[in-house]
Amino acid sequence: MRARRVLAAGFGLLMGLAGVVATASPAAAAGPQPNFQLPFPCNQAWNGDNDNSSAHRAYEIDFNRGSTPGADLGDTIVAAAAGKVVTSAHQGSANGYGNLIKIDHGGGWSTYYAHLQSRSVSVGAQVAQGQKIGTLGNTSKPGNNISPHLHYEVRTTDTTYPSNIKKAYFNGVVFGYPNQTLTSKNTCSGGGNPNPYEPAEVCGSGYNVIDQQELGTAGTAYLLYNGSSNCVTTIKKTSVGTASATSAFLEVEGEARKTDSGSFEYYAGPVSASAPAKCVKWGGSAGGTSYESPFEHCGA
Repeated sequence: MRARRVLAAGFGLLMGLAGVVATASPAAAAGPQPNFQLPFPCNQAWNGDNDNSSAHRAYEIDFNRGSTPGADLGDTIVAAAAGKVVTSAHQGSANGYGNLIKIDHGGGWSTYYAHLQSRSVSVGAQVAQGQKIGTLGNTSKPGNNISPHLHYEVRTTDTTYPSNIKKAYFNGVVFGYPNQTLTSKNTCSGGGNPNPYEPAEVCGSGYNVIDQQELGTAGTAYLLYNGSSNCVTTIKKTSVGTASATSAFLEVEGEARKTDSGSFEYYAGPVSASAPAKCVKWGGSAGGTSYESPFEHCGA
């Protein structure tokens, strides 16, 4: 199942800091990684710690920023990337997560926000990057007396626990495990991004945007190039997280057109082809608006 299609709940919540309950087989390999930011408001500096908890199994991070154990209690927690809330509940005696929010970002990627003091979003809500989802707390299962902090995880559906807990990236850079202090860039440039994917992430490493076309308010078609090959993707701006008709195509002069068309949650594509010293025709559609370029960008 490709990254931007409607994703079924292909694996159970593998929750529990001390144990694992596998309820389904892993889904297909995860798609492109969303553009994650720190789960805190713009310009706040937070210290992340990976190796100070015996409960951690892989790349989990515990975040604090205050000088005393309770200084962060009640601080705002925001979505690291846009997505759909699939868990918003207190886990009771099931595990040590306490108040937990899990956001599905599509493509087999999800983020976990645990021990929250309060939760601001409900299951089924579509949240934008940087949107407040709760406040930092110290909730856990009965008998667990923990200091306030945010327990943060990134998981995928392409393998089983704990291998599905992946290294965290913020603003395109991997977290400096085991410990690092970082300043949040989340929504520093304005309103929260409703789509967790960007063109270069969809097309892959080495690709850069060389042209783009707005498809009304519904999305944007992008043409990228990596020095020898072109790539096209259409990124949605409305109905994000809900499957709707979206397409992307690429035609190298003298060759058959390649098209990716269907009902997608976040984007169509990537459609790529080798095109050194050749002209290309490209475009896509979203929300009933379509675009088709003339043959252009000859050799680039």
